Amino acid sequence: MAMADRPDVPVASFPLTIAALLGLAASIVAAVLTVPFRKPWKGPDTVARNILVAVVREAMRAFMGYAVTLRTPELRGVEGFIDRLLRPVLPAMARRKGVVVEWAEVGGVPGIWYRPEDRTTLGTILYLHGGGYLATTPEMYGVFNTAIAAASSCDLFVPDYRLAPEFPFPAGLVDVTQVYEALLDDLGPDHTIVLAGDSGGGGLATSLVQVIAQRGLQQPRYLGLFSPQVSLEVGDGSMVTNADLDILPREIPVSAYLQGGIDPADAIVSAVNADPVQFPPMYVAVGGDEMFHDAIVRFVERAQEAGVRTVLFDEPGMFHVYMILAPWMAASQRLYDDFSERFRATREGRLPNVSGPLLRDPDGVPS
Repeated sequence: MAMADRPDVPVASFPLTIAALLGLAASIVAAVLTVPFRKPWKGPDTVARNILVAVVREAMRAFMGYAVTLRTPELRGVEGFIDRLLRPVLPAMARRKGVVVEWAEVGGVPGIWYRPEDRTTLGTILYLHGGGYLATTPEMYGVFNTAIAAASSCDLFVPDYRLAPEFPFPAGLVDVTQVYEALLDDLGPDHTIVLAGDSGGGGLATSLVQVIAQRGLQQPRYLGLFSPQVSLEVGDGSMVTNADLDILPREIPVSAYLQGGIDPADAIVSAVNADPVQFPPMYVAVGGDEMFHDAIVRFVERAQEAGVRTVLFDEPGMFHVYMILAPWMAASQRLYDDFSERFRATREGRLPNVSGPLLRDPDGVPS
């Protein structure tokens, strides 16, 4: 059940939703028309792919910038419209990768299962989608979640957790905690569970790890974080220096999620301030042009200093969640392959020998 489908969530009328979609489309078109003037052929990939990445970067920057200006009912209307377009095509798209899609509930929370067919699964991934705690739906992650499920040979569940401002902190955290506890009960202590997420979902995953530790529950075998929002304190470092390079809006909205009065520096919502010994082995991916870059690197360095086996995959020149928005890029493919191999190695108790751009192991030496 997406936010737009919840009976207690106000959604804009169809005419207002269409008006919002037209405004969004106009914003994206205007942004894409500027691409030829930005030397889009320059970059680390082929000319064609560099141009395509430049188009995606400008289109997503326009999308993000426009989305934060919408009133919440209009935003929910747009999400619902996109969801209705995606639901019929998602199963067929996943089937082409050998993955079966199932809508279901886990722990009373609705979501989507992505299950590789015709192979033995190596575990289960609980994937928390991004959107800054405010937006997007599991359906919008269909391509990426299918790719992760297929590459890792794992069942993957992405819950439709509640979002702000209608449901501020800790509503989403309560939802994903219920899902995790249900997976533990259903799958048993010997089953491999991986926790993963991107952007706000990555931040929510770090919150969940802390709740798991507080309750004395079995930790996930591995934690995969893609451009995670590990700090809700904004205003310095790469938040400023990368503002013109990233796709995120200059002003990152956090007040709606924190409206209950929790301090943005509190470790439960800003994992960069958390005690890192709580965390399982981690794989953290970030783009060099991200506004979140510095906070993510600090988070990884603190974990490494505490002895938590943590790999940082830092891709130069890449924007926020590039691995989701531009999956065809060589950089994204390197990330998929590397994450999958390191997950398999961790599961089998061996140390993989995999290379990657600016890939740092706990001793600080590129592997």
